[in-house]
Amino acid sequence: MAGVRLSGPAGRWLVFTTVLGSAMALLDSTVVNVALPRIGLDLGADLPVLQWTVNAYMLTLAGLILLGGALGDRFGRRRVFVTGVVWFSLASLACGLAPNAGVLIAARALQGIGGALLTPGSLALIQSVIHHDDRARAIGLWSGFGGIGAAIGPFLGGWLVDGPGWRWVFFINVPLAAVCVPVALRHVPETRNPRAHGRFDVLGALLGAATLGLVTYALIAAPQKGASPAVVVPAVAGLALGVIFVLVERRRREPMLPLSIFSSHQFSAVNAVTLCVYAAFGGFFFLSVLDLQVVVGYSALAAGTALLPTTTLMLLLSARSGELGKRIGPRIPLTVGPLLCAAGMLLMTRAGVGAVYWRDILPALLVLGMGMVVVVAPLTATVLASVDVARAGLASGVNNAAARAAGLIAVAALPLLAGMGPEAYRSADAFGDTFRRAMPICAGVLVLGAILAWRTVRSDALEQVGEEVGAEAVAGAPAGAVAAARTERGEGGVPAERAEGAVRPEGLLCRPECAYHCGVAAPPLDPGDLPAPPPLDPDEKRSGT
Repeated sequence: MAGVRLSGPAGRWLVFTTVLGSAMALLDSTVVNVALPRIGLDLGADLPVLQWTVNAYMLTLAGLILLGGALGDRFGRRRVFVTGVVWFSLASLACGLAPNAGVLIAARALQGIGGALLTPGSLALIQSVIHHDDRARAIGLWSGFGGIGAAIGPFLGGWLVDGPGWRWVFFINVPLAAVCVPVALRHVPETRNPRAHGRFDVLGALLGAATLGLVTYALIAAPQKGASPAVVVPAVAGLALGVIFVLVERRRREPMLPLSIFSSHQFSAVNAVTLCVYAAFGGFFFLSVLDLQVVVGYSALAAGTALLPTTTLMLLLSARSGELGKRIGPRIPLTVGPLLCAAGMLLMTRAGVGAVYWRDILPALLVLGMGMVVVVAPLTATVLASVDVARAGLASGVNNAAARAAGLIAVAALPLLAGMGPEAYRSADAFGDTFRRAMPICAGVLVLGAILAWRTVRSDALEQVGEEVGAEAVAGAPAGAVAAARTERGEGGVPAERAEGAVRPEGLLCRPECAYHCGVAAPPLDPGDLPAPPPLDPDEKRSGT
């Protein structure tokens, strides 16, 4: 079977259920931040609890998202996707029913595991099931509706917090899952990767998560406990486990994170820029929602609505930004974008007591939003273009996980660097002072990202040499040898400095399929423009396909 056509009922049901499933995770990345002050008040929690409410979810999600994609390839993408949706909804129910902060944090960690299962699976289902001729349109619908969901997330979260209460920020996932799961089981066919084999790198996933967890714990505990053994020991243990993680991944036959992918200098450079950009984003959106409510005095609904300009700009303009990056190259957008974001965060220091939205807050968010528009789409495109087709999904997953890990560390470290005490968010004056110290730190990290981009990202990184390489490969010559030979001869317009990047065994460069980039927590997972999907599993086809 060649694939499901988008014009048929099965194709429409597939897009519907994948949008609905991925929307759960997208909404969670935005709505929970809006609820944090109310959660702290209701549970009598201090700032470290609010940090862990965000970070427990990001910790398990970032640590396991690569493993989640591998599980789908092996055991069935629909099966793992449905499992993730059910897991996520049950963990969300536990979050909403949490009687205290400890239960809430534990449930948030479980929620992240569900997110690691369903997030890679939603787009993978479209890639593997939809007919190749319809895939671009299907992914456009998926990313467009996902962008709308991300844009309305803060507004929805504020409305729920001010209305039925913060617990409904989590309860809302249950009815979404109740619709998503039956539709997926009834209308979505099962697919697997027939080449997926070998053992899963569970040890690597656990070591990666433990490294992030211990370092995060040390950073969050430091303001209260200082340089005590309770902070130093976890910090040292986390760094040691990080070294062990690298050694394990280097020696495993089938690692979760093949370190060879970083042999591409361009891929490594873009991920370094990603770390800077999304660390700043993570810290900004965590603290700005608190500032708008604690210092400026907004309700949860007003605070959520106030942030709409950033995601709205990304929804409207990110596709055009991607096209601009193709025309002028990624170096300028990846340099200018972070600088615009840095300027927006510096302007946000005006959001103090008595701030007027149109004068003090909106200009900062518009500048920040334009910077995000400029940087995110070219960043995704450059990540995909820096690897061969066969590693597109892995490259996107690594980039996504790196961004989430950066946000995780930023949420843990920024209050420490800004001097925020455990009770700072309960006082408008105290939080306002530390917020004004935190924003220049975020801006400085963005400036560092801009410098890295200017010095390391090539202007020609998005040039499509794949067609000429692939044509000769089909004629019988290995694509990598063709590229190297052309480089050596100076033919085909491939400069010598691109010799390493041009050696692509599959002979094709990847382009992003997702045109709308609205997630503020991480770049979109995007497997790139892969070849036509393989036939569906004949034993798992469902009616209506």
